[in-house]
Amino acid sequence: MFSGKEIVLTISCVAGIHVAERALFLWNNDHIRNLITQNCRVILPIIFPALEKNAQGHWNQAVQSLTLNVRKILSDADLALFDECSMKFQEDEIKEREKQEKRQSTWRKLEDVAASKAVSNEAVLASRFASSITIAVRANQLATAGG
Repeated sequence: MFSGKEIVLTISCVAGIHVAERALFLWNNDHIRNLITQNCRVILPIIFPALEKNAQGHWNQAVQSLTLNVRKILSDADLALFDECSMKFQEDEIKEREKQEKRQSTWRKLEDVAASKAVSNEAVLASRFASSITIAVRANQLATAGG
């Protein structure tokens, strides 16, 4: 009836804005639910981030409710795997926040250097791959050279 690839692709739709509700309704089909729970070790790591994001704040209450039902089914199927995926998701979220903070910090430093150069009418070159250390060192060199 359904191949493993079709099920994974369909279940991956839970992250989509317009298809999440329809994809989550598939869990009402006993055959599909059995196939997914039998292949939980493959499917859960793929769909866990989308399930967590839907559960934490999807705008549609029906999607949130269906997501919580699916999470319960999957946690009942393999609690150890569910906990493992949950920990990985939390670690990935922390890494993503740190990456975003680093990105914002780098942009602030670039803007500060650009603002200080704008006062002196000096051109500012910023390499696309310049690190914050390179920017800070270059700014100090220019400042001590009388720039």
